[in-house]
Amino acid sequence: MEPTYPHPISLERMVRAVEKVRIRLLRAVKVLEDASLPYAVIGGNAVAAWVSRIDEAAVRNTPDVNILIRREDLEEVIAAFERAGFAYDQAKESETTEVHCFLEQPNGNARAAIHLVMAREDSISQDVSAFPDISDSERGAEFQVISLQALVEMKLNSFRCKDRTHLRDMIEVGLIDATWPAKFPASLAARLQELLDDPNG
Repeated sequence: MEPTYPHPISLERMVRAVEKVRIRLLRAVKVLEDASLPYAVIGGNAVAAWVSRIDEAAVRNTPDVNILIRREDLEEVIAAFERAGFAYDQAKESETTEVHCFLEQPNGNARAAIHLVMAREDSISQDVSAFPDISDSERGAEFQVISLQALVEMKLNSFRCKDRTHLRDMIEVGLIDATWPAKFPASLAARLQELLDDPNG
């Protein structure tokens, strides 16, 4: 029996999925900037921002909106998001850190959440470095984005499958080269060298 699916194959749905992430990111940024709360965009959107500076065709879509904030601002951040109509989904532990989630509506799709990570705090994993500060970022046209070196370090810290993919994307377009392992502690340098030695592995 042929499997059934809830929706037909549709270019419109594909485009809408990407657009929803962009809108969600800009909504989150507006909440923080309207409240004068410091932040930096991290994760897949930060990778896309950096990769696009070299080659738009190499940009990879992401479903995630990940933002770095400071622990001391957390209560104000929660209040600002709730005033804007987001539902706080409390803190959850990912593989590497505590993440605070906001849904666009109560009982919304967790895959469409905004994820907040605390700057300057140690990872849950003990063999990696602390997360960067928000000051280690720069202003783009639409939002504040984490610096390239801090982003690479965060990706090396986590080193999950998607993090390795993002690192390979940055290697492919020339954002990362053979000089980069020297920028990091030995354990992270070894991870990066592994990818540089075999970027297609």
